[in-house]
Amino acid sequence: MHTRVVRALGVLIFAVAPVSAQSLMYRPPNLGGTWVPDGGVVQFNFVHRFSVSPGPVHEVINYPTFTVAAGLGRALAVGWHFGTNSLVGPGQPDNNESEWSVRWRALGAEGAPGLAVAVTPAYNALAQSGDAEVGVDYTRGPVTLSGAARAMSHPYRATKARAALAGGVVARLSDYIAVSADVGSLVGPTTRAAWSAALDFVIPGSPHTFSLQVSNATTSTIEGNSRGFAKKLYGFEFTIPLHLSRFSPWFHRPTAPALAAGGPAAAAVEIHGFRFRTDTVTVAVGEAVRWTNADPLEHSVTFDDGPDSGRLAQRATFVRRFDRAGTYTYHCTPHPYMKGVVVVR
Repeated sequence: MHTRVVRALGVLIFAVAPVSAQSLMYRPPNLGGTWVPDGGVVQFNFVHRFSVSPGPVHEVINYPTFTVAAGLGRALAVGWHFGTNSLVGPGQPDNNESEWSVRWRALGAEGAPGLAVAVTPAYNALAQSGDAEVGVDYTRGPVTLSGAARAMSHPYRATKARAALAGGVVARLSDYIAVSADVGSLVGPTTRAAWSAALDFVIPGSPHTFSLQVSNATTSTIEGNSRGFAKKLYGFEFTIPLHLSRFSPWFHRPTAPALAAGGPAAAAVEIHGFRFRTDTVTVAVGEAVRWTNADPLEHSVTFDDGPDSGRLAQRATFVRRFDRAGTYTYHCTPHPYMKGVVVVR
């Protein structure tokens, strides 16, 4: 059974084309962060952790968690976590754990400069508990600080409600490599804290990010990330997206009004080397910004307030005029770790 699942996942990984996805460059392993998939994007994350028993057997015990989340709009998503060998329920660690959730991003955007806040109510079927998490991120330059406040009505099948707190940090060493760590624990009577550390990678030319992890948390759910396990676990996480617009025009984002390619622009941003080479530009109200794709692969300029340039082939340009003051954050749909900001004054 496990062999069939692994083979099926392998087929899915290599069959999905580059599309919008969550980036592990902005989230520690045991925190949900504030990410919400773009509307019409189904996000699949696979976390696999394992421990090795002492000799002479050296048995490998697996603790996988599957995450599926669908974006319903600019700031709303529904999701499902499924973990095996869970310690959340009663008995031995061979339970299957399901957590159903809804996430609303109330403020900001993941990876954008400044503060972002998301609220995630959930139901854990194994624990039979109504859970919730408020996630907070603060990004400045190459560093993102993350925090979470959690509440559980019947954690681990207990009759008494509990709360938990967690915090973490991500430091991006380059456009393609980051390090991250976090710690979280139940509030109240002494409980083993859950912790993790990771080395995160961007896979160039794709929407995928990959993370090598060490942790003592077994399943990536609200309850699973709030209490530590007695053993140290090793593993990885891999993010896989599926963009529904490839199957139906219903899921296409609106295209921003654009000027002619040769129209006047107060600032220019070159897309090259899987980066917006000028990640922050400042213009006055009524002025425009031009983006030019210098890479051989397609990119996009997808604004978090809704408009989208669509796919830009090599040497294609896109221009948007800004008629109101504010801060406009955007990313590349095929490569979501590429982010930029337009400040309009």
